[in-house]
Amino acid sequence: MRHHYLFLALCGSPLYAQQDCASAIPIAPGIHQVAAMTVEVPEAPNCTTIDEGPATHAIWYSYTATADTIVQITTAVVGQPEVDTRFHVYQGDCASLTCVVGNDNGGANGTSRASFEAVAGETYLIVFDDRWSSATFSFDLATSFYMIANMETYLTFTAPFINMQGIPRAIVDMDNDGLDDVVGVTQTVVNIHYQQEDGGLISVAIPTEFADYPASWSLCAGDLDRNGFKDLLYGGGYGVTFMFATPDGNGFIERSGPEYVFSQRSNMVDINNDGNLDAFVCHDVAPNVFFLNDGLGNLQFYQGGLGISCGNYGSIWVDYDNDGDMDLYVAKCGCDANDILMRNDGGGQFVQVAGPLGWSDFHQSWSSAWGDYDNDGDMDVLIGGSNGPQHFLMRNDGNGTFTNRTADSGLDVFNMQSIEWITHDFNNDGLLDIVGGGVIMVNRGDMHFAQNTFSPGIGAVGDVNNDGSLDVLGTGGLQLGVPNGNHWLRVALHGTVSNADAIGARITIQSALGQQIREVRSGDGFRYMSSIMPHFGLGTDEIIDHLTVHWPSGIMQELEGVAVDQTLHLTEPVSTSLAPEIVAARLIVQLDAGEQWLFVKVSGGRNVGQLTLLDPAGKLVGTHRSSDVGIPVGQLAPGIYTARLVVDDRMLVARFRKG
Repeated sequence: MRHHYLFLALCGSPLYAQQDCASAIPIAPGIHQVAAMTVEVPEAPNCTTIDEGPATHAIWYSYTATADTIVQITTAVVGQPEVDTRFHVYQGDCASLTCVVGNDNGGANGTSRASFEAVAGETYLIVFDDRWSSATFSFDLATSFYMIANMETYLTFTAPFINMQGIPRAIVDMDNDGLDDVVGVTQTVVNIHYQQEDGGLISVAIPTEFADYPASWSLCAGDLDRNGFKDLLYGGGYGVTFMFATPDGNGFIERSGPEYVFSQRSNMVDINNDGNLDAFVCHDVAPNVFFLNDGLGNLQFYQGGLGISCGNYGSIWVDYDNDGDMDLYVAKCGCDANDILMRNDGGGQFVQVAGPLGWSDFHQSWSSAWGDYDNDGDMDVLIGGSNGPQHFLMRNDGNGTFTNRTADSGLDVFNMQSIEWITHDFNNDGLLDIVGGGVIMVNRGDMHFAQNTFSPGIGAVGDVNNDGSLDVLGTGGLQLGVPNGNHWLRVALHGTVSNADAIGARITIQSALGQQIREVRSGDGFRYMSSIMPHFGLGTDEIIDHLTVHWPSGIMQELEGVAVDQTLHLTEPVSTSLAPEIVAARLIVQLDAGEQWLFVKVSGGRNVGQLTLLDPAGKLVGTHRSSDVGIPVGQLAPGIYTARLVVDDRMLVARFRKG
């Protein structure tokens, strides 16, 4: 049963502030205009974390909840002036008020925004003050009552306040502990709110060398040099800056290239599938650029070959044809007619196929959302409009072609536009939802979507409190998803033969709900960096019957009977089922009797090249010449280690046990 609710707005003349706590103005959900503040600031707690001097005047409102719900208050109202505001929400009588929530600068340009859980029948006092401005402004009080299908579950969010230094750009596990962290950046600081195992976030502001190019257009993350910590790429208006995490994770080393790049979306991905993580950046006014990695974090700049011309905006790497390698899709915004779909044919060869598939960008699009919306085992796509209401929902037919399913999907009558389009399962029902145009489009099955009346805003997506419900960091501040009782699974992959973050891997699960697939990606939507760990919603399913990982190297790993409601850590095994070119020659490694020295030999190939040693978690612990007589390993702790050697453009892999 679907419930419908009417949102009421108080219209007519503005609300003037002759009221104090005892005579607060009662309001209902809707948009309200504040024309003047004349009451003295009350003797009440400051509910924000910012206290930079007193205000002079205030205005009081009261809201009584008619049902258990989530209340969101924002002063960023479409079509209204953006004014620097601050507000506090209280419970209790006027003599003893207690804070529920407060916000200062939670929205853009000084506007404020916060959410809280309201209980039916309870009255909440809302106080705005003139600490920053006495100008006229409007605010919106909204409630969330959207019921998902026939399930007694709500898709809701609540908003704690965090003091983020810099531009909030990412939710990503920066220290490889399986817990998503919150990241904001400036040109001289990386501010990381590290998630703790026992709950909560600890903020650490890490000073950096001055970044030549700020992350004004996009940010992406990945472990380029295999030291166990995420590196960052800043996409700026004039070039690209890399921030390499130091080996202890406590600092960053800045590297900026001389090349002019009008950066748009950026990604990290293993472009040439050599086991090393590379970087890609869309160029607005010229052919796209990419950086190939030699395995030690040394990056070589290239331009062209992955999208010519200009107007390249939202890139995403996705295996659309199910052949085991990552293809490239670029949403275009002007310059020429067609979006870019570059099919990866292996060996570093990419072919533009968007034209032959009949795809044309009849509208401006800054990003696209790729996911298996109908759970049939291949990646579909929503190409979202950014300048005009037209959107395209394309179903993957599984044979390299697509069918336009926009008509009667719910997206055909959805007229909101956005530069950000992303997909995640926000209500954990096993169906991927779409965020864009200021709302969540909830997947109802069979390529049909229903508009949710409440949205957490556009931003990075991950789980910052480890409760299995996805959270959002961005235009609305930090919005925490409220668990609804559905089960979930998060998977943290650790590459050994593949790149350290296993970016490009595909995970398939089978449960009573059916089949679901996810890919490991760095950079989706347009601007933000979401969690690298794939997330599955499982509804009422309490066990995963079968889980398969297709690693970028070609290795396949299978598990049976996987428990739900956990983060599953998997390390890539070394297998003889690698692609033929990898096992054409063999790498042989052997320890001496005292396990102090490692001896290396290549059978069927040249014994010349750079040998890298990776610990059991896939972290780089040593780089050597394979021709060395012996490699010292006495300092290594007990465990199973991986040796990798590139010979004649082929990667050879072997493992050895120490201790």
